[in-house]
Formats: sequence, C-alpha cells, structure tokens
Amino acid sequence: MKLSILSGGAAAGIVKNLQAQFEEKNACQIQATFSAVGAMRDLLLSGEPCDLVILTRAMIEELIDSGHVVQNSLASLGIVRTGVAIKDGDPIPDIANRDQLFSALNNARGIYFPDPQKATAGIHVLNVLKRLGLDQAKEKDFRIFPNGATAMASMAASNETGLIGSTQVTEIIITLGVHLIGMLPKEFELATDYCLGVCTASKSPQLAVNFANILTGAAAASLRQKLGFELA
Repeated sequence: MKLSILSGGAAAGIVKNLQAQFEEKNACQIQATFSAVGAMRDLLLSGEPCDLVILTRAMIEELIDSGHVVQNSLASLGIVRTGVAIKDGDPIPDIANRDQLFSALNNARGIYFPDPQKATAGIHVLNVLKRLGLDQAKEKDFRIFPNGATAMASMAASNETGLIGSTQVTEIIITLGVHLIGMLPKEFELATDYCLGVCTASKSPQLAVNFANILTGAAAASLRQKLGFELA
C-alpha cells in the first residue's frame, strides 16, 4: 500500500520523523512531497494523487468547502511562527525590534527566504521587507527558493558569511548548518496554524486517517514541540 502526502514544508520534520515506524507497522510506503503551501494546494487541485494534505488552516477549510478534503477530517498539528536564522558560526545580530531587524537585514550579504508568491513565510517576509523599505534597496541580495527548507539548506551550503534567512521555525530547526536566532519582532510576527485533512479522492482513506491521528495525537506532542510547533 502507498500513502501519498502533499504538505507545506513546515510539516516535513514531523512527517519524516514518524514515517519509518508507520511504514513498518502498516506495511506501506509513504510518498510525501514538501514545498510551498500554495504549490501543494495547486498540485492537489490539478489532480495529483493525494491521500493526506497538510497546509494552513485557511487552505484546508477552503479545500473542505470545495469538496477536495473530507468534512470533519481537519486537525491541527500546532502553531508555527516565522523566525530568523543565520549560518552556524556567524556573529548573531540583534533582531528584537524594528530598528535592529532593519539593521540586520540591511547589513546582510544575502537574504534567504521562500517563494513570495506561494509560500506562507515567503509572502510574509517580502511584506516585512517592504514595510522596512528594503524591498528595492536589498533586492539584489534576495536569495529566493521554492520553500523554506531549500532556502535554509542553500544558506547553510553557501561559502559566504554575513547571511540571514527567514522562514517557518520548523524548517530552520531541521536544517543542519543554520540556527534559529529568534522570532520576528512583535509588530512583524506571523503565527500560522498548520492543519491536515484527508482527501476525498484518497485511495487509502483509512491509512490516511491512521497517520493523521499519529501526527496530531498526544503521543507525538513532545516531538511536535521539539520541532517548533506550539500546541494549544
């Protein structure tokens, strides 16, 4: 049996941590694709096979309304905030307020963030840069990637120093070579409720329900918190 998952990058860590045990117990194979939530939603709407989808709460609710996700299957993994990261070993800039964040971004040799069209964090980070008046002044230093995980991995692999990145904290925490230095200041904060839903066109609906229960259940609560999810 196969379980197909389309997911925002924020949930990659929790899915991958629980995948092997679930596959062994259920004699199945999980095929998971992680990227910007908008891109994953578009894949589902285009007819991509999917049993379980993990996106923002608003997107899952829209997919329920459109008939693509089973009514009452929505469940939350937790709240994910947008954070700021640097490469391991680089000096840590202050980002506690507007002026400090402006200085950190303005002085950076490269600013890494996800797709500002389809990624929740990417859309938000670009808006923050606009509010700080840096969207044009620093545009040449933008390093944009399809999702936060690839942005963080590319920043970690770069030979440059003095880089900064911003995406969902869950994508920062699971990336070797970078570390989280803090959340965006209060006036710029973004907290996103990531939820899952079972697809109405699922070919393995019970398998999808079983994995959904594990992902959102009490037994995995400490793991979700460790990976950056805030639980209610």
